[in-house]
Amino acid sequence: MVRVPVIGAARAAVMAQNQLFSRAMSGTRARQPQGSTDEPMTPVAAALFAILIVGAVGCLAAVLIFSARSAQPIILAMLAFLAMLGTFFVVGLMAGQVRLGEKPGGLELAKVAADSLENGVLITGQDGKPLFYNREFCEIIGVDENGEPRPLEVAMTGEPQAAECLFRLMRAAELGEFRSEEFRYRGTEARGRAARWLRLAVRPVVTVPGIDTQGQVLWQLTDISRDRAREAEAVRGLESSLAYYESMPIGLLAASPDGSITHLNDALAGWLGLNAEAVRNRTLKLDEIIVGAGGALLRSMLQRAHGASVRLELDLVREDGVGLPVEIVATRVTQGPEAGEITALVLSTITARPRDEAGGAEARYTRLFHSAPFGIATLAEDGKLLTANAAFARMFPEPNQIAAGNIGSLIDTTGDAEARRAIEAALKEARGGRASLAPIEITFGANREFTRRLYLSPIASAVRQGEAATLYVIDATEQKALELKYAQSTKMEAVGKLAGGIAHDFNNVLTAIIGFSDLLLQTHRPTDAAYADIMNIKKEANRAARLVKQLLAFSRRQTLMPETLELGEVLTDLSVLLTRLLGERVDLKIVTGRDLWFVKADRTQFDQVLMNLTVNAKDAMPNGGRLTVRARNISERESLRLRQQSEAVVAGEYVCVEVEDTGTGMTPEIMAKIFEPFFSTKDVGKGTGLGLATVYGIVKQTGGYVFPESTLNKGTIFRVYLPRHIPESVDEVASAREPKKERPRDLTGTGRVLLVEDEDSVRNFAARALKRQGYEVLEATTGAEALELVANDKGPIDIVVSDVVMPEMDGPTMLTELRKKTPDLKVIFVSGYPDDRFKTGLDPNAQFAFLPKPFTLPQLAAKVKEELGR
Repeated sequence: MVRVPVIGAARAAVMAQNQLFSRAMSGTRARQPQGSTDEPMTPVAAALFAILIVGAVGCLAAVLIFSARSAQPIILAMLAFLAMLGTFFVVGLMAGQVRLGEKPGGLELAKVAADSLENGVLITGQDGKPLFYNREFCEIIGVDENGEPRPLEVAMTGEPQAAECLFRLMRAAELGEFRSEEFRYRGTEARGRAARWLRLAVRPVVTVPGIDTQGQVLWQLTDISRDRAREAEAVRGLESSLAYYESMPIGLLAASPDGSITHLNDALAGWLGLNAEAVRNRTLKLDEIIVGAGGALLRSMLQRAHGASVRLELDLVREDGVGLPVEIVATRVTQGPEAGEITALVLSTITARPRDEAGGAEARYTRLFHSAPFGIATLAEDGKLLTANAAFARMFPEPNQIAAGNIGSLIDTTGDAEARRAIEAALKEARGGRASLAPIEITFGANREFTRRLYLSPIASAVRQGEAATLYVIDATEQKALELKYAQSTKMEAVGKLAGGIAHDFNNVLTAIIGFSDLLLQTHRPTDAAYADIMNIKKEANRAARLVKQLLAFSRRQTLMPETLELGEVLTDLSVLLTRLLGERVDLKIVTGRDLWFVKADRTQFDQVLMNLTVNAKDAMPNGGRLTVRARNISERESLRLRQQSEAVVAGEYVCVEVEDTGTGMTPEIMAKIFEPFFSTKDVGKGTGLGLATVYGIVKQTGGYVFPESTLNKGTIFRVYLPRHIPESVDEVASAREPKKERPRDLTGTGRVLLVEDEDSVRNFAARALKRQGYEVLEATTGAEALELVANDKGPIDIVVSDVVMPEMDGPTMLTELRKKTPDLKVIFVSGYPDDRFKTGLDPNAQFAFLPKPFTLPQLAAKVKEELGR
């Protein structure tokens, strides 16, 4: 009976608690849109709450003491009330709405701090709506009807420059990048304020653990109008100062440490005949306006001056090439961001100043001293450099060493210890008054490519105190290079003459050896004991023949049989042979351009070029690798770049064949010698040293060029350039593309052959070889004898096989006489080395065939049958 009202009272208390919690939560959400966070319970409220609980507990204790039984309903009601308060307190703590001991007002403090900033701050969410902003941002941009800052897109409307900047900033915001832009903003003029310069920056909000900041962007807006005003004022002051200096009647210039002129006033520009505005728009060097090496001398003297000013007289050069003598006072900036910059004052032109006779003579001497095209310096007794002219400053690799002031230290930079000793000895003799001292040569540079010739002369009556000798320096680099080229040319010419001189006689000997070996092989079976010996004789004779052929190719004295070639097809035909040469460890790749132009070259010799380059590439890749052969067209414009590698290159259209390997590469020292005959990096007995020399000779004789390029441990590229040939007819194009006919296997034939050869051994072998094949052979030892034989013989002559160089009458002269009576007479010239008469003694349109010596029996028989067409 008593518990029912108690339960009802407890339910009423719980409902009241829920309503109170709901009102508290709704009040908190209402403050959140204004940027507030949940506020904790204040200390006063917590104290009142504690007093209430203590009072309730005291009342309950009093009731229990006075009437335990009669106060049971009251006790139960008090317990229910206390349970309600405890539940409310626990739920409030768990929800974060009730906090003990924490000071309120954190958000208000941040808001006050943000409003006190001079920069505007805005934080936007993923949707672009403002989440947080300060007073300055609203002041600059303005607010809408809701009291929030206007959207930036709206605020920038009607401001083209600002709108462009905003577009780039919003793009950066989308990409999560930082960006800053400056622009002029007139949006506040309507409120009576002047237009201002603003800097607007954007960056993503920094991620903080426990707080979701994804997609939020921080905008910072700064008014930089004052900074811009100060900059404008500084520029106006600078322009005023520059206008003052520009109007001065003396020349002024400033130059960077590398000699680039950064400023030139109107007076100096006028003296030089230059347009000052044009000068500001292009880079002008000190060396361009100072005659000779005056610029180098000026920089060297400033280096030695260590911050002090230097004064010297030099010749400037006007735009029209006329010299302008001037006096320059220059110094070098030693501190600040312009440290190292040269400032110079051109006082006036020397000719415009009155001078006494002595002063004029000294000025002329100074000008002549500095404008001399060779180096001049005066030395003290201990070798110290007292004076030096402009040319002397550019004669040595380290101009700074001139500032050190000692000829010994200057020579040390060249690394030539012997030259230093020679200079010291010459200086000692000069101090003793000895004249006509022998010149001293020094070389220096990374590859010892620079040469200087030094002359020492004693000074009998010193112009200045302490001067002991005058040193003259001449640049002998070009002369030395010409001497080396001449020596190399002379050596190559001598080798060529030697090769050409011995080729004819030596090839006659080899022809006989190879020919009689072929005859002996026809009479022996492979099982005979002598067969192997004969084969060895023939093999070594062929080896000697190849050496002679390589010498002729190198000396460019071989007879070429040029034909129209399409190199793409030539490379395709050679691919099988090149693959065999390379072996299995090297991959071959052939790449040819489309529509390659034709070239005019000897097919056999071009094949030899590619095979020699391939063999060299294989030797450079002992562990295997890749060989790439490319062919492409080279336009005339592109050929102009080749002049950087050799000035002898003639501009034109070429077909380029590149042979690139991935081998060991070559050092610059080896690269300089690779085309020399008998130079080889292979072990003794593994190479003749004529492979690349042969390549060079064949390419040059064809009218082309070959350029190597190598990187150590990376590989080598040989580029062969052959001149383009334009076919004169369709038949020529067709013959270049049709497959070559194979030589007939059946070497027998019929007909009358006139054999003309002054060497008995060669003639005997050739006659026996042709007779064995079924031909009737008429023999003659000279051209005159051949003409007499033809005149006395009544039978027809089907073909003539003749040597080129013979006594009494050579082959071309004999052919000219024979064709007067028989214009269609077929002729085969055989020679180890035809001289110039072979090219000039015949009609350019004369038809003939050629068989080089030494030749084998099958080659002779096949050539005769091929020409007869039987």
